Amino acid sequence: MSVPPTGLAATRAFFGPRAATWELKFPDDGPRYRRAVADLAPPAGGVVADIACGTGRALPELRDAVGPGGTVLGVDVTPEMLAEAAARGRHRVAALLLGDALHLPLKTGALDAVFAAGLVSHLPDPVAGLRELARVCRPGGRLALFHPVGRAALARRQGRELTPDDLRAEPNIRAALTAAGWRLDDIDDGEDRYLVLATVH
Repeated sequence: MSVPPTGLAATRAFFGPRAATWELKFPDDGPRYRRAVADLAPPAGGVVADIACGTGRALPELRDAVGPGGTVLGVDVTPEMLAEAAARGRHRVAALLLGDALHLPLKTGALDAVFAAGLVSHLPDPVAGLRELARVCRPGGRLALFHPVGRAALARRQGRELTPDDLRAEPNIRAALTAAGWRLDDIDDGEDRYLVLATVH
């Protein structure tokens, strides 16, 4: 009897086979990514990373935001996702790195901003993951936790009910961010997107 994979192995087992068709399943998300990056507002000439970048959908938007003098990094734990990002030409706008969000291959204080779409609900230890994101940001660095579908709409899509213990509910994500060294600045928990903006202390 085989044991189901856990942790990184489970993440790779889920996302790896889906990489090639991932964007085909969600073809209309582009404008929502663009708006979320605009709300994050990484500085021109700054250093920004998309953590759990997947196929790199946000990378061109992040490149546009920081401009030619900035640096854009795309980090993902699934090799197939990074390969798909490269196949879509996104290696031309960002450096693609294989890495675990809990142990990022980045120096402390290296980043001005972090973009993370769909990451937080996949972290086995959300506070530890958010703390690692804070570590790699300079003081005053910004974070966007994003999903291109709101929590309620995503729950309906997945055939489940929203519960009070949902990590992304405002009181829970606020507590997790605070414990990890972030200040919650804004939350948009609407129908068409989920966006949390935070600043590292």
